[in-house]
Amino acid sequence: MKVLLVFAHPEPRSLNGALRDVAIKELEAQGHEVRMSDLYASNWKSEVDRADFPSLAPDARLKPAKASGEAYAADALTADVRAEHEKLLWADALILQFPLWWYTMPAILKGWVDRVYAYGFAYGVGEHSDQHWGDRFGEGTLEGKRAMLLVTAGGWEQHYGVRGVNGSIDDLLFPINHGILYYPGYDVLPPFVAYRVDRLDEAGFETAAERLRERMRTLETTSPIAYRRQNGGDYLIPSLQLRPGLGDPGATGFALHLNGAGIAR
Repeated sequence: MKVLLVFAHPEPRSLNGALRDVAIKELEAQGHEVRMSDLYASNWKSEVDRADFPSLAPDARLKPAKASGEAYAADALTADVRAEHEKLLWADALILQFPLWWYTMPAILKGWVDRVYAYGFAYGVGEHSDQHWGDRFGEGTLEGKRAMLLVTAGGWEQHYGVRGVNGSIDDLLFPINHGILYYPGYDVLPPFVAYRVDRLDEAGFETAAERLRERMRTLETTSPIAYRRQNGGDYLIPSLQLRPGLGDPGATGFALHLNGAGIAR
């Protein structure tokens, strides 16, 4: 497989940096080809602004989605964004690696999504009709590829359990897994999460590293999260409401968007 790892930590000597090296070494040992986008090392520009659209008239009002679509269609996006598009189209699998800061990804990685997920590339694609509401949530430009999160957290695993004070890790990561990865078509694998990372000793690190090696060894075979496909019949169009009767009795919130079959469909 061809694997793109997008790395979002400011310190290369961090535990994140060590886990990144473990992941890349194991992927390469398995015969995979790996590329990396190191956002801090490359001084990635996070904010969307007029500089992203060089062809936009100076007196034109900036409407980011419209400007993004026009620039993408004209192949006029900035060179850094076009380079990331090339990597995403090249890769069979995407890994987003980051520390969990304030319950989400660091701003630099969100800025990578904001700028790289251009209109016409990651969204705004496909037919809109009474039967099909765009190519998204299981369909899209990146359909058929795999993606997963590699996340570190300072808190205990119990803190991120279903009764933990931080909320379930699956719920916290749902906007990224479902809203950023599944939206443009990726098959989203369960995340790899390392907990209590600020207190890991050498033995604890090696335990986490071996878990990560096993995930990298099974990158091609791990079953994806069982998200429902938007245009697969489970949602009413155009309201995009789940059809009555679907979902486990009593299920609410994010859990409603799992089909319970074990794999995405």
